[in-house]
Amino acid sequence: MPVSRTRSHPQEPITGPGSATPRRSRTGAKAGRSGATRGAGKARRPRRKDPLWARLVVIFGAVLMLFSGGTIVGSEMLISHVTSGIEQQNLLGGAAKTEAEGGGSLEGPIDLLLLGVDARKRWAASDVRSDTIIILHIPATHDQAYLLSLPRDTEVQVPPFPKSGYRGGTAKAAEAFLHGAQNGGGWAGGAQLLAETIKKLTGISFDGAAIVNFGGFKKIIDALGGVHMCVDHEVKSIHMKMVDGKPMWNADAKKIGAYNAPPVVHKKGCRDMASWEALDYSRQRKGLPNGDYGRQQNQQKLIKAMAKKAMDKGVLTNPFKVNDLIKAAGEALMIDTGGIPLEEFIFGLRGIAANDLVILRTNGGTFNGFKNAAGKDMERLDETSLAMFRAVRDDKLAEFIINNPSVLAPSKG
Repeated sequence: MPVSRTRSHPQEPITGPGSATPRRSRTGAKAGRSGATRGAGKARRPRRKDPLWARLVVIFGAVLMLFSGGTIVGSEMLISHVTSGIEQQNLLGGAAKTEAEGGGSLEGPIDLLLLGVDARKRWAASDVRSDTIIILHIPATHDQAYLLSLPRDTEVQVPPFPKSGYRGGTAKAAEAFLHGAQNGGGWAGGAQLLAETIKKLTGISFDGAAIVNFGGFKKIIDALGGVHMCVDHEVKSIHMKMVDGKPMWNADAKKIGAYNAPPVVHKKGCRDMASWEALDYSRQRKGLPNGDYGRQQNQQKLIKAMAKKAMDKGVLTNPFKVNDLIKAAGEALMIDTGGIPLEEFIFGLRGIAANDLVILRTNGGTFNGFKNAAGKDMERLDETSLAMFRAVRDDKLAEFIINNPSVLAPSKG
């Protein structure tokens, strides 16, 4: 049933990860009440009982919607209870959809910004870049979902950001997060500035956002019991070594004098992967034919693999696994649902299946680099990619793909 909300971000202080933030007020019209909606008059297809958004919020650490054999065994009240520990902040700033754009409503197209950070305990919240930048687009028909990655080295014009004292300038996309996070901006400030930078580049405004630490990803995959992935190109890890038959981080191997141990090798083929293997493989770019573009595709494939595994009956019917997933969720995620209560967001998009998740690629899956005036290696989006982002903005992506099939990533894995 349609859900309509008026987007209204609270003016809370922007802080780093781990700080408590009150949940947004439940203002606006309830589902089914009158109010402005998007996509009025468009034909709606019958909904399936296989919820993509539920799986995506598990992937990004939020919550698992409780389904068994297609029959719901949870409730909105239960989901509200188990998501109460999820940190919610304003992650979009000026890049949030306005009410005129359809913000605060689950009718019409939905655009979400998904950010992955590699934050380690010894690093300050103000010294973190977003190495994974993904846009999730759901068209107004709500019968498909698309993943598009923005290359981390893309040259962008970053707007001024008074909250962190940044005056604006030219930078890489991943650096925009850093500029917003400094001087007390924290992860929320980093996400806001990156979202505003992407809007300036592509024209896309967002309905919601999520930030995930890769360490939290590992716990979620552990709770899932691993994932099934396909390795398209054999690659040697630059992060891990095999020491006495066991994988070990390079830094740990060095501590025990095993720095010269052979690297972990991800061999070609499809198989079930433990969390360490899936995450290490999805983070490789050196040694792949298309470098960072290969990494982008593998990260998107990991998301899809997690989505499929999250709906496995062996997971959903095991209360201990569900509990572990919920616990991992709370430790992994910072989220912004644009003023819509998380439980309503989940229920509102429950008709999209994991198999409806389509992976797209920018720049034809190859590096489109150049050196800027300062001699710094940068990258720019080609005309086809810019047109693809405009199609997202205008909710004409399906039509664009028909006319530009090269943007589809290989479906294997």
